[in-house]
Parts: sequence; structure tokens; C-alpha cells
Amino acid sequence: MRNLVVLGTAGQVPTRQRNVNGYLLRWDGEALLFDPGEGTQRQMLLAGVKSTSITRILLTHFHGDHCLGLPGVVQRLALDGVTRPVRLYYSAGGQEYLDRLLRSSVSHGGAPVELRPVQGPGPVEDGLPFSITAVRLEHGVEVFGWRLEEPDGRRMMPDRLDRLGLSGPDISRLQRNGFVDNGGRRTTLEEVSEARPGQRFAFVMDTRVCDAAVELAGDADMVVCESTYLGSEAELAQRYGHLTAGQAALIAKEAGARMLVLTHFSQRYADLAPLLAEAQEIFPNTVAAKDLATIPMPSRA
Repeated sequence: MRNLVVLGTAGQVPTRQRNVNGYLLRWDGEALLFDPGEGTQRQMLLAGVKSTSITRILLTHFHGDHCLGLPGVVQRLALDGVTRPVRLYYSAGGQEYLDRLLRSSVSHGGAPVELRPVQGPGPVEDGLPFSITAVRLEHGVEVFGWRLEEPDGRRMMPDRLDRLGLSGPDISRLQRNGFVDNGGRRTTLEEVSEARPGQRFAFVMDTRVCDAAVELAGDADMVVCESTYLGSEAELAQRYGHLTAGQAALIAKEAGARMLVLTHFSQRYADLAPLLAEAQEIFPNTVAAKDLATIPMPSRA
């Protein structure tokens, strides 16, 4: 199961319809929580997300709408008896803010949070079913966008297997060794399978237009991207280090992404239709995230 559970879509402050940021990516047996803003605990409850499912927490930066929900989430992990390690990735330059967040109130018992400060752009985890890479973006403070990438693999082709009389243990040996001998004939993996690209996910938050954002989103199946303003407010976006919906779409298009998810909307927009229309004119496969929605990852069939 791979999907994005949207816990909040408002930038800076909540509105009557939208909570501030919070995103949970379900990736098979992993559940990665991105940028838990204030109120994330309650949004998780409403969305049917159990704290015990969280395996990793990733912060892009330490503006309040992206991190003030962290203390509650961490304490909830302890309250719910989570004992396995939950890794927390964040900018090392914000260590003082992280320390304050984790010590912001009296708590009884500690969650097994493993701190993973990130010193600079590059890989931060490997050897998992996916890699995690940090990319530095351009904002008023240090911001890291996050990229998950699954290794490429191969997809077995049943018709070819049937034609060669291969099944069961033969297929296991074929996948393990790259070939199998059957009936006096050697069959290679390439003969009965085809390349299957791994899935890629990009999380682009709080940035001006920059080459790094395109790099982060490169060939991604899903790009979750801030789109704080309409194009009519491009000057404000530049001044405060944000994107317009159209700029987010241009990033997705230039990056060769498959799907764009707009979020982090300014409170000035009660109606998201104009932002969605602006983006879809440039990149048609765009959706506007809504609080408590679940968005499936595009399939790599």
C-alpha cells in the first residue's frame, strides 16, 4: 500500500477549512510523517492514522507551521507504547529548535526517537526498500526537501514463463541467480522479464523557484509541492521564499514528474479552484490536496 494521507494543507496559519501542514506517506511497511504542524495529533485521529504506524519523521525546516506538532506526536508515541526506533531527520543547523521542541513540556516516559541531523544535501539513508536523499532548497532559513527512491527492478512476464514451462522453484532460482536450467535449456532472467522502474517521491516545501527543486522532483511519480500563492502574487512569493501554483507546475513539468500535489495554501484563498486551474494549464496531472484526503501513488504497472 502506497499512498499519501493529507493531514493539513494551510501555510503559516490554519483556517476554518484547513489545518497547517502534516503529511503521512504510507510506503508498504513504512509510514513517514512529514512536517507535523500544530494539531497533527488530532488530524491523525480524524484521518484514521495510528501513531504506532509511524516509522520515520522528516522535517524540512523549523518554521512553526512545519514543526510545532512534533512535541505532541513524540509524546503520543510514548503514550501508545511504541518501543521500536522512530528516526527523526532534520537540519543540523536547527538543533537548538529541535531541542526546545522535544523538551517543551513535562512528559512521562520517552519515545524511542533516533535523531538523524542532516549536515548538508545528499543521501541520508540507504539499504532500505528505498533511499532517502536531502536536497537544500531556497527559503529565508535552511530548508531541506526530501526524496524517496526505490531501486529499479524487473517484472516477470507470465506468458513467457508458461511457454518455457517455468513455475514455482524455477522462478525463485531464476530471480535469485539470474538464470535457470530446465529441460536442457538455460533461460536468463532478461528473457522472461522486463525492466520495472522503481517509484520515486519528492517533497518540495517552502522554497523559491530554484534548480534544486527541479532536481528534487526529477522523474518523480508524485511531487508534493508548496503552492502558496496565485501567479498574480508572484512578487510576494519571491519576497517571502515561496512558490505560486504555476511555478510549482513548471517545476513538475521540467522535472518530468508524473503527478503533482499542490499544498501549503495561503489563508487568503478560501477557494482553491483558481490555484488548481493555474497549475493544470501547465501540468495537467495536478491535484489540490485537501485535509484528511488519501491520494494513491501512481502505479508503476
